[in-house]
Amino acid sequence: MREKQKRKWWGIVLVGFLIWASMTPTFQQFTSFPRELRLFSGHQEQLRLTMPATVMADIADPHVAAINGKSRAQLDLHHPFTVMTKHRGQTRLTLRLFGRIPLKTLQLRVLPEIRVIPGGQSIGVKLQSAGVMVVGHHLVSQGDEAISPGEKADIHVGDYIVRINDQPIKNVNQVSTIVRKTFGQPLKVKLVRGDSERETTLTPVFDKREGIYRIGLYIRDSAAGVGTLTFYDPVRKVYGALGHVISDMDTGQPIRVGGGTIIHSSVTSIQRGESGEPGEKRAIFFQEHHVLGSIRRNTPFGIFGKMDRLPDKGLYNRTVPVALAEEVKEGPAQILTVVEGQKVERYNIEIVHVVHQKYPATKGMIIKITDPRLLKSTGGIVQGMSGSPILQNGKLIGAVTHVFVNDPTSGYGTLIEWMLQDAGVLNAAGLQETRFSFLSLKEMYGRILNPKAGSTIGNVEKLHSTIKEADRGTLL
Repeated sequence: MREKQKRKWWGIVLVGFLIWASMTPTFQQFTSFPRELRLFSGHQEQLRLTMPATVMADIADPHVAAINGKSRAQLDLHHPFTVMTKHRGQTRLTLRLFGRIPLKTLQLRVLPEIRVIPGGQSIGVKLQSAGVMVVGHHLVSQGDEAISPGEKADIHVGDYIVRINDQPIKNVNQVSTIVRKTFGQPLKVKLVRGDSERETTLTPVFDKREGIYRIGLYIRDSAAGVGTLTFYDPVRKVYGALGHVISDMDTGQPIRVGGGTIIHSSVTSIQRGESGEPGEKRAIFFQEHHVLGSIRRNTPFGIFGKMDRLPDKGLYNRTVPVALAEEVKEGPAQILTVVEGQKVERYNIEIVHVVHQKYPATKGMIIKITDPRLLKSTGGIVQGMSGSPILQNGKLIGAVTHVFVNDPTSGYGTLIEWMLQDAGVLNAAGLQETRFSFLSLKEMYGRILNPKAGSTIGNVEKLHSTIKEADRGTLL
């Protein structure tokens, strides 16, 4: 019995010791020491593992990196040490006690440096959908009754009509012409619903009140509005803008890209943001014949396409380095945006919180406008500011994407790494394999279209209301 009691007390002492040890700075620093590190070629990183020990550090491939300038070095862990990169590749850093017992292992990945030109210019966006989107049903008068042929044919809101009678459909006018010329004959319709395709038969009916054939659908084929250019890559001739997906105003679904252009835009006035009501940039398109770039992708992280040259009026005409997700820190930063005409200006902000993401997500950081000039002119973050580049310590780190409805001085930004990925810049640089586990496109869209804000922050508004369509869609 006494032996059992003794073991019990020893157990309590051991648990207490472990709890105490886990709270010491040495233990916490040991557990927080990274298992993996990504650095750009030619850069260096200072690491700290404060322990009362001397270890032998060695780099598996000295062609890729060095430790304190050497491939093998003895380290006093009371002091920080430096990892210096040389060439692109992967290697391993191992710290060994007494030169034999592995204490810590770090996987090191050296990446080619990526440089782009920050934007900030106000741009006009003209997006054409791939097929025509069904945005509503309506009833067609049949005398004593009214029906919707489209609804009867099991055509849903959010479906895309891509073919009718084997004819590719690109715009609303084509659908109108086919319905008018077939005089009520059944139509073989091919739809895209989510990730799948399906076929149905749609039979127009004669609207006795209007004297024409109708299919009982509201349809739409385009969207247009104003946003901000985030970056331009002069080597690959690609750009990124907006920082978030363009969704249909009625269905809330991302618009499938069938084509589109970005053009010059000029800000004419600002509707200031107030608590409970986000503000807005009011802008006009001009020189519409002078296309700045094409739209090839519409993703959760913005719109992307080809651009032959950098638009005028920017603050930068030379490239700057970009930051990896883990390089973004809380603290001062700047955004580039336009509040009057075409003049891009730099404004101070504070990065209040960085979200450590294990997968690509638009809400990578919480930002707060601190510049008195911007607060005076806009009240904070306003619609049309989405895509405004965020810079910190001379690096492009992200873009503005959301505003907090109850506090227009604050909002979300997305990390530039995810935008570069969707623009194809990371793939071209050989960085498509990352340490992050990616969600499927469907899962990512779900997270974007159903944002959840913490209760202490309030509601979140995606900066998309400057991308607008016809009020209801075309009636057919």
